[in-house]
This record gives sequence, structure tokens and C-alpha cells, in this order.
Amino acid sequence: MKEKDKTKNIKLNLNFDEVNVILKALGQQPFNEVYDLIGKIHDQANEQAQ
Repeated sequence: MKEKDKTKNIKLNLNFDEVNVILKALGQQPFNEVYDLIGKIHDQANEQAQ
């Protein structure tokens, strides 16, 4: 993957169950490697759920 492609944002359409599966899988990883990503997922999900 090219370096500039790593900074591009993408949009995914996932339902709550799918997001929860992703969060559960991330929860099995070392916290210091995934906490920013988990936070971003939570923030974006909360914005859309309101």
C-alpha cells in the first residue's frame, strides 16, 4: 500500500452487530495498539446513533 493511501479516509456501512464483532476482536489485541481505533469507532457510532 502506498504511503498516501494510508492517510485516506474510507466509509464503511456496518450494522451494530458487525461493529460489535469488530470491537470484540479488537478487545483481544494489546490495548496500547488499538485504543485510538476503538475510540474512533465509538465516537463515530455515537454520532450516527443519535
